Amino acid sequence: MYKTMLELEQGRSYACRFRATAMLDNKGEPAGIGSDDLVGPGDYEGLGVIKIRDTEQKLVELEDTTTGRTFVVPFDDCWDIDDVEWTDPLVQE
Repeated sequence: MYKTMLELEQGRSYACRFRATAMLDNKGEPAGIGSDDLVGPGDYEGLGVIKIRDTEQKLVELEDTTTGRTFVVPFDDCWDIDDVEWTDPLVQE
């Protein structure tokens, strides 16, 4: 596990836990477009694959593994950074 976003190596895949403010539904998940069950804005926590890091602005773009949505969050709202091990779901071991 890595301590900070600045320790990550280019060309490798990483994921982390993150916190973002989003419009939430009644299940506490980010609401979809046109959703009828909006609760309002709130903190959403998820696990995301890191797509882009901006080390100057200290922002990271993540793809949430649960919803598939993209979030841009500050480095300070990310934790438990670790390597991603990609597997082919069609290959059985």
